[in-house]
Amino acid sequence: MTQRTVAGILAIPLLVALWAVALVSGLPYVTYEPGVTVDVLGSDDGEEIVQVSGRKTYRDGGELRMTTVYVTRPQSTVNLFEATSAWISRDDAIVPYDAVYSPEETQEDSRTESAVAMVSSQDSAVAAALTELGIDVAPVTEVLNVSEDLPAAGKLEVRDVLLAVGGTEITGPDDVVQAVRAVPAGEPVDFRIRRGEEERTVEVTPKEVDGQARVGITPGPGFDFPFRVSVNIDPTIGGPSAGLLFSLAIFDTLTPGSLTGDAVVAGTGTVDQEGEVGPIGGIPQKIAASREDGAELFLVPVGNCREAERAPRGDMRLAVVSTMHEAVQAIEAWTADHDAPLPACPEETP
Repeated sequence: MTQRTVAGILAIPLLVALWAVALVSGLPYVTYEPGVTVDVLGSDDGEEIVQVSGRKTYRDGGELRMTTVYVTRPQSTVNLFEATSAWISRDDAIVPYDAVYSPEETQEDSRTESAVAMVSSQDSAVAAALTELGIDVAPVTEVLNVSEDLPAAGKLEVRDVLLAVGGTEITGPDDVVQAVRAVPAGEPVDFRIRRGEEERTVEVTPKEVDGQARVGITPGPGFDFPFRVSVNIDPTIGGPSAGLLFSLAIFDTLTPGSLTGDAVVAGTGTVDQEGEVGPIGGIPQKIAASREDGAELFLVPVGNCREAERAPRGDMRLAVVSTMHEAVQAIEAWTADHDAPLPACPEETP
């Protein structure tokens, strides 16, 4: 047996060991995979997702599917097998970790941010739908999140409207932060709030965290609606990207007839009170999920249109929109004629 043959034989287990290490070792990447789609005109555990009280509603069929993406969590990594699988898949994607998360971001940070974004997106969706219907809404400051391990837990609740803190009238989220910071840690402060139709005063004692007094809430902009509208979505689904679909589902629920013509429409995009639609991430994966779930039309934010055009979609058509109003018009045109011209990417869009 030659020396070269012996070296080759010895190298085989070393090569196998190196491949094994590569397969299990974490790589600094994040993968995107198609997630679930949810018909927001439907129900969850027997309860309608869009619920309205104090106003006539219409349940006329069709589906409006919000879309989700499975994303690697913060402070997690992918192995070589996962990275290779995402790279060769036509529907998955892989991107550098630092393009998605900051080095110090934790899973708890991500969950909190996602929960806050979901509450805010639902409120903005209601405001956009009512504005589209010509119904006035008034801005307020409300609780968007309550930390479980800080003093406000069990005392303040998400969507409590903040009226005053320690005698300071609240006109915006910064007023809340400043009023709490002005209170010495360990000294109670009164929160005057409105919960539902009832006003009440709740006493909370701030706790010092990183040298500052905190009660553990995230205040943010909300709206005072003339009647109650809620979107009861799975709490594990977070983020703002379902805002457009929420607004359309609320609009459809408050107007007679089926907006989708009893067909399946999916889409994505943030939405603000004025109905402006913003871009989101993971649109190729959302298109893939919608394609697999039988959607025939997909609503694309104008800021994502070039990326969406390149995504495999089969026979599903795309409608590029910049406002909720444009989305309503596009759906109505498509339901009247599935071959109708639909808004596409502007020529100047990069």
